[in-house]
Amino acid sequence: MRLSRYFLPVTKETPADAQIVSHKLMLRAGLVRQTAAGIYAWLPLGLRVLRKIEQVVREEQNKAGAVEMLMPTVQSADLWRQSGRYDAYGPEMLRFTDRHEREMLFGPTNEEMITAIFRDAVKSYRDLPRTLYHIQWKFRDEVRPRFGVMRGREFLMKDAYSFDLDEEGLKRSYEAMFVAYLRTFARLGLQAVPVRAPTGPIGGTLSHEFHILADTGESALFYDAAIEEVSREELLGADASTIARLTGLYAMEEEEHAKVAECPVSADRLRTRRGIEVGHIFAFGTKYSASMGMTVQTSDGGQVHPQMGSYGVGVSRLMGAIIEASHDDAGIIWPESVAPFRVGLINMRADDCNVTSAADEVYAKLSDAGVDALYDDRDERGGAKFATMDVIGLPWQLIVGPKGLEKGVVELKQRATGERQELSIESALARLSA
Repeated sequence: MRLSRYFLPVTKETPADAQIVSHKLMLRAGLVRQTAAGIYAWLPLGLRVLRKIEQVVREEQNKAGAVEMLMPTVQSADLWRQSGRYDAYGPEMLRFTDRHEREMLFGPTNEEMITAIFRDAVKSYRDLPRTLYHIQWKFRDEVRPRFGVMRGREFLMKDAYSFDLDEEGLKRSYEAMFVAYLRTFARLGLQAVPVRAPTGPIGGTLSHEFHILADTGESALFYDAAIEEVSREELLGADASTIARLTGLYAMEEEEHAKVAECPVSADRLRTRRGIEVGHIFAFGTKYSASMGMTVQTSDGGQVHPQMGSYGVGVSRLMGAIIEASHDDAGIIWPESVAPFRVGLINMRADDCNVTSAADEVYAKLSDAGVDALYDDRDERGGAKFATMDVIGLPWQLIVGPKGLEKGVVELKQRATGERQELSIESALARLSA
């Protein structure tokens, strides 16, 4: 993509209302723009990152055996009355009446809807277990939306729902999602701490939150240092033993930690860090299947209410979390797995026909090799081009300038480390195509 034809409204100034790093950098880097309190338009560069995060989440859900579908954003209040949650949910749920005087709502979650869909389609134990998921925009009317996409009112979420015949099956579904979450966050370059959590308005008796470690996180976490010693490779290959290891280690939010009479972790092993919640999983049994009259026939001809769980990941929130965990004074540092482009190609002298010809040739070769490149072909100063590439955080910068071409080289800069190398064009292309 040529930057001269792209829509990338990068700014030097930080908006006064942006309080945390991710909010500041998402605005400065031209990823989003606020259209109303807590509601954002996703601009082209931001949308590319969002779609890549979404795809990582999708791949791990599919690998866990979940089946993708899509449910509507608007739901009937009648569904929520069946479960008893309509009046209990609170003012965060946006409610309205349509032109036929029917009470509707903009869904903050989908337990009721998926239960009704499954109830009307499945009658036998032979149809269990099943896990269904979708990735969909949701709305919660936060009283004080703040911190950009970290606590907005409209957000993109992956929510999955499992249906099992018995508690043992529910445990297996819960563990499959636990593993999927560990793998997802590891692929995104994030260190996640699973914390046993209260179930809140979702219900049930078993629940874990997943917090990303970041100095600007909203929550204070207390946890065993052994959690930091779990390697990325172990998380990518996570299985039941990884779950047992992690859930056997102490990890609490500050409020719950304060209630503990005697912390089981010695002072020298107890770590305190800030965390950003990016995922929450629940096993709530028959809370919804019973209240909404869903039953299936068992192998002996009886009837049971299926055991259910729900599993959420804040896809749009993850973008903010990644930036909070991976940035420097110059801007964002994207992990390769979600970077909007792999390389930023910089033409240092757009007014020099030799440099432009060489840069155009490099761009064509990158495209032919399937390397996503953002080509800064604008007639701007080199310093402005470097600043743009640094703030948007692409993993690599490939710099084509007159001095280098005289020596037959281009410069390759790694954004994360700042390391620079002078290479032949062929060597640089080989490095980026690997």
